[in-house]
Amino acid sequence: MESQLGLLEQSFNARYSLWVRDVLDELPDSFTITDPCISGHPIVFASRGFLKISGYSRDEVIGRNGRVFQGPQTNRRSVMEIREAIREERAMQITILNYRKDGTPFWMLFHLCPVFGKEDGTVIHFVGVQVPILRKQRRSVSGFGRNGVGLCEDVPVFCDKVLGSCRREVCSDSVAELSHVLAVDLGLGSSDGGELEVDEPCEASDIEKGKAATAMNNILSVLTHHSQLTGRLACGKRCCFAGTGLGSSLTLSLGRIKQSFVLTDPHLPDMPIVYASDAFLRLTGYARHEVLGRNCRFLSGVDTDSSTIFQIKESIRTEQACTVRILNYRKDKSSFWNLFHISPVRNASGKTAYYVGVLIEESCKNDDKHGLSSELRHHSAVGAVKVAVRSLSMGAGTSKS
Repeated sequence: MESQLGLLEQSFNARYSLWVRDVLDELPDSFTITDPCISGHPIVFASRGFLKISGYSRDEVIGRNGRVFQGPQTNRRSVMEIREAIREERAMQITILNYRKDGTPFWMLFHLCPVFGKEDGTVIHFVGVQVPILRKQRRSVSGFGRNGVGLCEDVPVFCDKVLGSCRREVCSDSVAELSHVLAVDLGLGSSDGGELEVDEPCEASDIEKGKAATAMNNILSVLTHHSQLTGRLACGKRCCFAGTGLGSSLTLSLGRIKQSFVLTDPHLPDMPIVYASDAFLRLTGYARHEVLGRNCRFLSGVDTDSSTIFQIKESIRTEQACTVRILNYRKDKSSFWNLFHISPVRNASGKTAYYVGVLIEESCKNDDKHGLSSELRHHSAVGAVKVAVRSLSMGAGTSKS
């Protein structure tokens, strides 16, 4: 338990200045900050606004996953969309039904945004802004208040679907009074004991969407400023060379593949390497930061056959796989004969997303402990990469296809 608490503290202390929590607490918005690098993707910061709306104390929230705020009628599809955005490391807005500590449901607009580290482009945190949704009542009921504004599908007094009547009403003339409205204890408003209906999704207004976006910008501004004070800059957009940072899920899957290979992105200028396996680094002698963002031609040298290079380029142009024997060079300038196999890697929609290049040193081609030929080892690595990429694109739905 102590080690987990230490990780939660270090999540903030290692990246931002010691004053960042105080500054974030001065913001009026409801939001949480989570760390995807810690097991369970726990909350590492919760704002005062969030604690007021949810009814939890800070100690009850820190270290827990956001699923604790979901309940029996939270839409599973909405939860999956949030998970997909996290997996793809992208921002998103969605309306979702959450539950307070006392069990009462409320609709909110959830705005998610990743926070990237500048030095390597990896996601270090996610910020989640929560804006409770307000709307006009659909029907006028005698004895109701001035403007009929209520919490969408929230506490029963604000719901116009409970058999058309409510026991009492509390009106709010401004969003600023929201916390007061939430604190009012209201009874279920129907003559026959009907239950609050929460099946129908509630849409956020443009004002609420704008409020969430403004809150997010303010939070990211605070985090960026206080990361500058530690020299470990964080930002709301990937700050490093475009394309060198793959999603954490794909990187994790690729890391399980033991062969020597690189993944390149044909959609970026000069088709740079976006992933290099540990075995590749051992074979070539380069460090990872010396490889990412570069075209594979840096492995060629004075005695590399230009016709072989042309053959590789043709296979890329025609989006076909090919295997060649090519003379390559390590970082220390020593040469080695490389049995090189390159193949397109297609996503779930059939479009080429990457190219994978598998390297086998010719002098070691018979060293495989399982007795596999170089051809089978090539196909094994390519197959594993394709499974990883396609699994990710299929899990992300059709939005990227």
